[in-house]
Amino acid sequence: EIAARAHVENIDFIIQEALDKSKKKIKDLDGVAATTGPGLVVCLHVGCNIGKSIATFGGKPFLPINHLEGHALSPSIENKISFPYLLLLVSGGHSQYLIVKGLNSYKQIGTTIDDAVGEAFDKTAKILNLGYPGGPSVEKFAKLGNKNSYILPLPIINRGGCNLSLAGLKTDVLRKSKNIKSNQDKYNLAASFQETINKILRKKTEVAMKEFRKKLQDDSIRAFVVAGGVAANETIRKSLKEIANNMNFEPIFPSKEFCGDNAAMIAWSGIQRYKKKLFSKRNESVKSRWPLDEKAPYLKG
Repeated sequence: EIAARAHVENIDFIIQEALDKSKKKIKDLDGVAATTGPGLVVCLHVGCNIGKSIATFGGKPFLPINHLEGHALSPSIENKISFPYLLLLVSGGHSQYLIVKGLNSYKQIGTTIDDAVGEAFDKTAKILNLGYPGGPSVEKFAKLGNKNSYILPLPIINRGGCNLSLAGLKTDVLRKSKNIKSNQDKYNLAASFQETINKILRKKTEVAMKEFRKKLQDDSIRAFVVAGGVAANETIRKSLKEIANNMNFEPIFPSKEFCGDNAAMIAWSGIQRYKKKLFSKRNESVKSRWPLDEKAPYLKG
């Protein structure tokens, strides 16, 4: 409720600022794109309803965007990427391996069965009192610690294909945090946590790449795209680049400003859909859950 109210209070100013900076008027727009899921319904309603209103009064097509598709396509804002490619989507609420066959065509081959990677970073930052947002805070303080100080669990590391599980890791961080006696202990635990996430992602990415090759029967160099807020983490970037190069994939990351949730990636998805005339009926409603692969089994829990 508080978040939705903040959206209502700020959205007019943000729209005006965007128009002023771009030196455009509503009549100059080709269409209006807005995030309609997945996420907090009360917040999504604000952007979606205002987007629909602008589209209706301006006589423009309305493009409802899945925010996960925004992440999936965000690296192509700056890079030419050919389909199909392997995508690792790692954000606050989602951690998935997907084969991106084309716009609107996704095959999920792995996901988290409990916490997302970004969620694990946020909760670890909260446990260690490192501040918010959790991902950048853990990364910052991990630089001051020894990554080999603590041995943390690697849940389902050798089973479950390229599915992930991080709840047990987070619980062990909580358990070990109770014995912290100094700031150095705290930094060491942050560093060990980050290194453990890297170990998990390295192993699971390797499995996902083998799965990708098996499903596509294709040994040529393909793009491996990492998107979402966690893709901004430097150690994760370095680690996944090494794996990609070893496995004959081309690693592609969006610039850091396009990693977290941003309007540019939603507009970019809108442009791709506009080109293919994938417009919406005005009665499109927002969704709290909206998987990119509608046929994928829901594995949480």
